[in-house]
Amino acid sequence: MIDIQNVTTSFASAEGRFTAVDDVSLHIQRGSIQGIIGFSGAGKSTLLRNINLLERPTSGRVLVDGVDLTALSEPELRTKRHGIGMIFQHFNLLNNLTAQENVELSLKFAGVGKAERRRRAAETLEIVDLADKAGSYPAKLSGGQKQRVAIARALASEPKVLLCDEPTSAVDPRTTSSVLQYLADVNAEFGITIVVVTHEMNVIKAIADNVAVMEDGRVVEQFDLIELQRPGFHPATSIGRYLVSDEIQLQRSAPADRPAASVERLINA
Repeated sequence: MIDIQNVTTSFASAEGRFTAVDDVSLHIQRGSIQGIIGFSGAGKSTLLRNINLLERPTSGRVLVDGVDLTALSEPELRTKRHGIGMIFQHFNLLNNLTAQENVELSLKFAGVGKAERRRRAAETLEIVDLADKAGSYPAKLSGGQKQRVAIARALASEPKVLLCDEPTSAVDPRTTSSVLQYLADVNAEFGITIVVVTHEMNVIKAIADNVAVMEDGRVVEQFDLIELQRPGFHPATSIGRYLVSDEIQLQRSAPADRPAASVERLINA
């Protein structure tokens, strides 16, 4: 469904050229949920934005459903993007529009008629169980409800691909489960190919079929999530092993060097 072929994305900076994505090739199967994980600065969000060319690669090709997006004209690319939905980290809802109007907005820009916009918006809000919030403004919605409106907005264009950039980082852990459940349900019911970028391995473990691990702009490892259940399986790279670990590991210094000793003295002074 998605073929990323030798994609490199570089930017000019005060120190010279900075390469955010470095010669990445990745195949994402139709109907699957692909996870892309890495620490901050690994290049994962840039790679995600390369898929719909919100960030155009410096070199390489991006094929979606057999079409090379990098070869399209701007009008052709805008049309093709209607089939690629996107969910952002911070919702990106307009505060002066209701939930229904926020969902309709992208359809309006796409030239969809008013009656059809209303039908699709109502339908997608029903999918995410927010039909009763259609007339509510974002200020009256919880973080989880805002993200579900964002999911509804992305689904309204009836996409074949759904790109999710840190979709749960702005919500609490309980809401995270709810958001991921809606994404999993959408994938199962409509067969939409989903790409999830995150720095949280628990998100990947909960929803993805496959994970690509990024470091310094490159995909350094890729494996199916089912491999984690196989006895004796361990990620090949050190960052892969770190990311799949459920433990938080701290570097402990000798007691005499611990800053906590000074803090304790201050507290007891």
